[in-house]
Amino acid sequence: MTNIRITALILIILGAFAGFFVYSSQVNPNGHFGKFPFKLGLDLNGGTHLVYQADVSKVVDGDVSGAMDTLRQVIETRINVFGVAEPLVQTEEANVNGAKVEKLIVELPGVTDVSKAVAMIGKTPSLEFKLLDPKVQAAQASSTSSAQITDSSFLDTGLTGEYLDHASLDFNQNTGQPLVTLAFNSKGTDLFSKITKENIGHVLAIFLDGQPISMPVIQQQIPDGKAQINGQFTPDQAKQLVQDLNYGALPVPISLVETQTIGPSLGADAVHGAIMAGFWSFIVIAAFLIFWYRLPGLVAVIALGIYTCLNLAVFKLIPVTLTSAGLAGFILSIGMAVDANILIFERMKEELKKGLSIPDATKEGFHRAWLSIRDSNLSSIITGVILYYFATSSLIRGFALVFVIGVLISMFTAVTVSRTLLRAIGVEKTNKFTRFLWSNGFFNGSNK
Repeated sequence: MTNIRITALILIILGAFAGFFVYSSQVNPNGHFGKFPFKLGLDLNGGTHLVYQADVSKVVDGDVSGAMDTLRQVIETRINVFGVAEPLVQTEEANVNGAKVEKLIVELPGVTDVSKAVAMIGKTPSLEFKLLDPKVQAAQASSTSSAQITDSSFLDTGLTGEYLDHASLDFNQNTGQPLVTLAFNSKGTDLFSKITKENIGHVLAIFLDGQPISMPVIQQQIPDGKAQINGQFTPDQAKQLVQDLNYGALPVPISLVETQTIGPSLGADAVHGAIMAGFWSFIVIAAFLIFWYRLPGLVAVIALGIYTCLNLAVFKLIPVTLTSAGLAGFILSIGMAVDANILIFERMKEELKKGLSIPDATKEGFHRAWLSIRDSNLSSIITGVILYYFATSSLIRGFALVFVIGVLISMFTAVTVSRTLLRAIGVEKTNKFTRFLWSNGFFNGSNK
């Protein structure tokens, strides 16, 4: 019994610490836990929602997915440069009038100026080949120089992605090292031949959307427009470079088709409403549990409090992006969190009716209810995982994620916390009063 009570105390301390962590990180953002704020979605934090339509008519069907993925990465990089907190950039395939349409969806929390948001996105990503200024390269080669390479250190060559036919991944037959091969079209071949002839030994940097992705050195003139980039690549790095080159060479034009601005005040109202809904749902559920299930109901309320604190702590630590749908899923999970307790308590009532003692009835109640708890929660988890995997909206995906986390934590609090606390109470003698406290509803604990 001593070990059970120590375990129960540890569980209570765990819940209390989780609650303190959530409270402290919110009221004192400059404190030790201040680096774990709630991550709020666009609908709660306010901001701008943009939908672009991508023109993939010039992209081979099998390459559309890769082209859109590269476009997403490039746009995400652009936005991150501006320091927007937690931007969301995702692609979506829609069906409009029987035709497939590729969309790029961008959400910028905290940015309510649409023109500023559009400027952040900019135009189609571009691929460029630029020469490192020979003076800068010479200075870099000098052991006594501390010259730094900046954007102004590169010279425009006029060679861009429109002249690149394709890039591919190969391997050195002798060393097995991965190589990236380039092939230019007819105009690109002439220009590339001229550049390589005049700049042997110089760095010809490759830029995607203004950022250098490779800086190979020209070893010799390349008259046929077919070049190799040698480097200490891993296969994954070489594959990524090939993808960037190919889809940078095949720009995907995007056009803005939808904008939506959500003011911070609307987001604040949604958060306030969700907090109030969560508070009152907890109060009503707690009142019902104590009224109907008496002492076990009180234990279930304590377990529910631990469940709430653990849930909120997990939301901060992962972190989970909370949207209005996600908050709805969390509030729903508060009610569902007591399902397991109700199954257990009803089983306990049946065992008490058979005349078992309170400790034996508690043990049997948990044992007999476990299979039902396991199956019902497993079906809920499967549903949530499927919903998350197939969801095309971030709101639905957020709801599914919060729901699955809630189900998993509720299984822990209902089966482990509730059982440990009930066993820690440790009723040694059974009488009418104790049986009444352990009974529920209109059943007073009598087995007659």
